[in-house]
Amino acid sequence: MKSEEGKLQLPILNLPDIQSKISEREQKFWIFDSLRKKELVLTPEEWVRQHWISYLISNLNYPKGLLTLEKGLKYNQLQKRTDLVVWNTEGKPYLLIECKAPQVPINQKTVEQACLYHHQLQTEYLILSNGLVHISLQWLYEEKKFVQLKKFPEAPK
Repeated sequence: MKSEEGKLQLPILNLPDIQSKISEREQKFWIFDSLRKKELVLTPEEWVRQHWISYLISNLNYPKGLLTLEKGLKYNQLQKRTDLVVWNTEGKPYLLIECKAPQVPINQKTVEQACLYHHQLQTEYLILSNGLVHISLQWLYEEKKFVQLKKFPEAPK
């Protein structure tokens, strides 16, 4: 994320640009998270997550109040954290977004990790993204399988 001159160089993602508040202190870069209303260390994965938050709210009209970050869950006695969960208006998990850093490929391992989280939350939709490549999936409950979508799910009703 830093160039040789010590300047911040952020990857250009395959998502709309965001208006972000970035600061530098303690030899780290920080980004303001509008959902948690605090600064977070700006990692490549966080850069992707902040783009998704902005995209969902600004472009897809998702209500800000339905988004939660890093929801804890247990899997095989291990504490795990989801990247981004959207709830429907009835308070049920609707969409799970698993974010990876741009240099992390979206591959079978990534899909398996996201499916473990999905199994716990039972969301209707799942998006895997490294900011450059996005896979949008819908869970078919009766058939117990995912189908790939050509677009992202609409905001929950």
